[in-house]
Amino acid sequence: MPEQQTVACVVGARPNFPKMASVLAGLAEIASSLRPVLIHTGQHYDQAMSGSFFDQLGLPTPDVHLDVGSGSHGAQTARVLERFEAWLLEAEPRPAATVVVGDVNSTVACALASVKLGIPAIHVEAGLRSFDRTMPEEINRVLTDAICELLLVSEPSGVVNLRQEGRPAHTIALVGNVMIDALERQLAEARACEQARKMGFDAGSYALWTVHRPANVDDGKALAALVDLVTAVAGKLPVILPTHPRTRQRLERHGMWSKLAEASGVHVSEPFGYREFLSLQATAGVVITDSGGIQEETTVLGVPCLTLRANTERPITIDEGTNALIGPVGGDGIEDALLLHVDAILAGQYKAGRRPDLWDGRAGVRIARAIDAFLVDR
Repeated sequence: MPEQQTVACVVGARPNFPKMASVLAGLAEIASSLRPVLIHTGQHYDQAMSGSFFDQLGLPTPDVHLDVGSGSHGAQTARVLERFEAWLLEAEPRPAATVVVGDVNSTVACALASVKLGIPAIHVEAGLRSFDRTMPEEINRVLTDAICELLLVSEPSGVVNLRQEGRPAHTIALVGNVMIDALERQLAEARACEQARKMGFDAGSYALWTVHRPANVDDGKALAALVDLVTAVAGKLPVILPTHPRTRQRLERHGMWSKLAEASGVHVSEPFGYREFLSLQATAGVVITDSGGIQEETTVLGVPCLTLRANTERPITIDEGTNALIGPVGGDGIEDALLLHVDAILAGQYKAGRRPDLWDGRAGVRIARAIDAFLVDR
């Protein structure tokens, strides 16, 4: 029987949790000689943004918690790097590899700490590019891919991007989308919880809205435009707006929280758990967002998605899915463009989209096999 090898599996922020849950499920299914050790950096550390996701996704209690907390990009990344490096230096046995997912500060920091100690790093969701270097996530994606030895890709554009950046073909594997694995496992229970009905909404009768990116919420002018946009859409159909903590903080700082919370047709809330939010997505008339992962989930759910950004690192959601780019909050003509799309959706004149290839709920198994083969070959 082959000797068991330890693999450090890193999560840090809410988008990482369903992805890593899928990877761990894949490793368990192939019953390899790999033993995953779950590392939670604590980049998202409160119950609403972290704890409930662990519970609902069936993630085990982390083996290691680095407790880095919030902070500026530089401070947070530095704390993750320092604390993960310290753990790697003391870990027994030494991990054979580090698996990182997505594009948050924990992703690049843990990959860097690992490779500097001679431990190969593996990136799940490699190759995604918005080609917008003003996005912190884009910097994290590019740097992580540059130092990882195995690049596991969710859509064909990722393969193209990595090859254009000079990465050898043998380091890249198109494995599909781990976010969709989590969705498939949770969808039946999400539908059964009927979150919209509990809130007094019929299926298809509301817009679900999320916004958190710095370009959309950090500037007072953009926040004022956001409030106007939400209010305008709420004039056509009710808006459910689960509020990211940093978004609420910015709104309160600029004196706009009360105006938004009291606007007619706007229903603000705390963040939902994974299952409750998926339930709301599945029965929404339209989802309006600046999130990356939500663009993917709505594509599989067949729900129209309007993205408040000028670009996306997930172009397949536009080319094959239900997503459309509207532009950033505060941009010229954004309100008119958004309302035109909402009107088309309400009139039944919006595109239907299709589920992309390999978004089949089995990406985690393909990832597990790729990791196993990589370590055997190495």
